[in-house]
Amino acid sequence: MSGKILLESWALDGKGGGVILEPERIIEVLDSEQVGWVHLDAGAKGAKAFLKEKLHFLDDITISALLAEETRPRVMQVGEGALVILRGVNLNEAADPEDMVSLRIWVDARRIVSLRKRRLKAVSDVREKLQKGEGPKNSGDFLVMMINRVFDRMEPELDELEERCDTVEERIMQHPDISDRHEVIDIRQMAIALRRYVAPQRDAVAQLKNSDLAFLTTEHRRYLQETHDRAIRHVESLDAIRERAQIVKDELANALADKLNRNMYTLSVVASIFLPLG
Repeated sequence: MSGKILLESWALDGKGGGVILEPERIIEVLDSEQVGWVHLDAGAKGAKAFLKEKLHFLDDITISALLAEETRPRVMQVGEGALVILRGVNLNEAADPEDMVSLRIWVDARRIVSLRKRRLKAVSDVREKLQKGEGPKNSGDFLVMMINRVFDRMEPELDELEERCDTVEERIMQHPDISDRHEVIDIRQMAIALRRYVAPQRDAVAQLKNSDLAFLTTEHRRYLQETHDRAIRHVESLDAIRERAQIVKDELANALADKLNRNMYTLSVVASIFLPLG
């Protein structure tokens, strides 16, 4: 087993903690009644072969979805398990937050397989909680906690985007300047890029909440309902930012046009006075 493929491997103890698994014990735990979590690098050489040879409970369609180059947030229930595709903001160094990172998860009552191509902070958050004994106790806990952490990491970026929109709107209303045009365009493009994945992620959470997956308890569904409400607010906020940015862009264009007209009028007056003398 290549170390480049395997990123995390845990056996959950059912109390919020767990033990890190040695590579040779991974298949044993996944085939047992104990809940096991394996986190893999989907871009590593040999990832497909590992999934096919070692994780016999995954069919070819699920494996293809887990390794797909392009993904959108969605949920596909397969028997007693589910394929869950999520997107989180890119908080890696020198990266744009709107260049969202995909997280692909297969989960059933006792087996969790997750894959990523780029580092995602939400995964590190769950690992740290396991290390402290405050992590998921079962598969349902894991899925709910991971989804919540994805949205928790997203919220500061959305708040910052809204604050940028407020700042540039106030500045343009007071002192319109052509240099603000690029800032307005950047805000609008970022809102559009984020909404592209947040909207289907909202729908995916709703689908999970309404599913008949046995490992999701009533409490899990209550948490998913809260997360769904958060996702709705995020989509509404992004829609509002996009619309405000367009309005601000129009206001800036009108203000600059008025300024140009006033300058042209002044030049016309000056010309009408001095040209006859010439």
